[in-house]
Amino acid sequence: MASFRDTVKEAFRHAWKGYRERAWLCDEVSPLSGDFKETFAGWGATLVDSLDSLVILGLMDEFEEALEALNQIDFTTTRAGYINIFETNIRYLGGFLGAYDLTNGTYPILLKKAIEVADLVYSSFDTRHRIPQARWEWTRTAEGMGIQPSRSTILAELGSLNLEFTRLSQLTGDPKYFDAVQRITDLLEDSQRHTKLPGLWPITFNAEEMVFSDNRFSVGAMADSTYEYLPKEHMLLGAQTNQFRDMYNTAMETIKERLLFRAMTKDGRDILFPGNIYTTFSRSREKIDPQVEHLKCYLGGTVGIGAKVFDRPEDLSIARKLTDGCIWAYDIMPTGIMPEIMYVSACKKMDDCKWDQKKWYQDLRYHLAKGSSEESHSLAKSLIKDHGLQPGIYGIPNAGYHLRPEAIESVFIMYRITGDKSLQDAAWRMFKNIEHMTRAEYGHAAIDDVRDRKTKQMDYMESFWLAETLKYFYLIFSEPDMVSLDEYVLYVLMDDFHWNSLVFMWITKFGVFGCK
Repeated sequence: MASFRDTVKEAFRHAWKGYRERAWLCDEVSPLSGDFKETFAGWGATLVDSLDSLVILGLMDEFEEALEALNQIDFTTTRAGYINIFETNIRYLGGFLGAYDLTNGTYPILLKKAIEVADLVYSSFDTRHRIPQARWEWTRTAEGMGIQPSRSTILAELGSLNLEFTRLSQLTGDPKYFDAVQRITDLLEDSQRHTKLPGLWPITFNAEEMVFSDNRFSVGAMADSTYEYLPKEHMLLGAQTNQFRDMYNTAMETIKERLLFRAMTKDGRDILFPGNIYTTFSRSREKIDPQVEHLKCYLGGTVGIGAKVFDRPEDLSIARKLTDGCIWAYDIMPTGIMPEIMYVSACKKMDDCKWDQKKWYQDLRYHLAKGSSEESHSLAKSLIKDHGLQPGIYGIPNAGYHLRPEAIESVFIMYRITGDKSLQDAAWRMFKNIEHMTRAEYGHAAIDDVRDRKTKQMDYMESFWLAETLKYFYLIFSEPDMVSLDEYVLYVLMDDFHWNSLVFMWITKFGVFGCK
């Protein structure tokens, strides 16, 4: 595995070099043109978000250079008209805290900068109900004017601040950060059983009227990290409260009952995906929308963590089937890479799922031929050819790959839980194909269409490529106790597995004027 790990490290060095030489202190490098982007307020998102990865990969010269550059980042101002609180929290605050913990507090500037970011984000809570304004109009606050949160606040933006704020309160002894996010946790707990799909929260929240009235439910885009954070916050708090255990258990029962479905595959493999639900007045009319998203691939790892943390051994098989589903979605594509969004034919029953070509053709015609009832196989075959579809897949509305980490994250987590080396094999297939298709002159580029081996590359590389995706690829080929991760344990899950040692750099998972 050492050679695999070294290959991943070389890919990281290549992408970091492109950022260092072409977009230093900017948010992102454009991997094709060598230009730069200011997508997250211009505070050096890639630099900050990747700090813990530099430590893990042993690139300490690059890490020290990045530390020296931090004094040039001024979090008191930005040219951006508004500040995205969610992104600022996970990329900047998470980046500083993860690196601070991994280096055992050796570099005080990391905590200093974390406090600067947190105090900035804290100002967005200055609303009537103390719910943060997700797209913070910071200039209004600076001018002493009032702000209000949105009537359509995204669930993930509401429920994904607690890890970083909790950890900062632990490190500083200042309870104000934890207090701010605990109000949100209490709101989520109080409302969880009273939404239109009890157990889950809809993807948006009316923060003006303080109600969850939306009828759209998903664990994917706009919702994902709220669910992902539940077992991790429980770990971070040392299991001293049952609040997050209860919220997770309640959510999992609804997810298993209402969202999970088995995909119909030609080889009959037993894989699961989470779909979406749109509630109506009649539950009998509510059907799972079998939309598969790369973003949802985090769920396998989250369910695996939850199975261990909350003593739910029956969920381990679900976690594995969810993870295997994403591996299948990679393997079945011509490029060996999963698309952003696709639709798959769902089995009618979990325990009886024989390949049914007629059903697949029906799904194809209904989805792609605008509900056509024509029974001809020729129409279905034409649709398959025109849309580049593989058996069991009946639609790919977004065929791109954006360098996302969710699939390899779950593969990595499940490997650390089970020790199954076939997961390392899957990870290597994934990495080889991604590296081949995305490598560009100044880094790695998102690609337009995973159905086409000659697809065009797109000129962007988000910070999570270095901060997350390559980090997980590196770790899955590394020794479980590399960089003495046991030193950073905050909450021990199991004596038998080292994956519990990944603590904050893993719990957070993530991660300026004068740039260049």
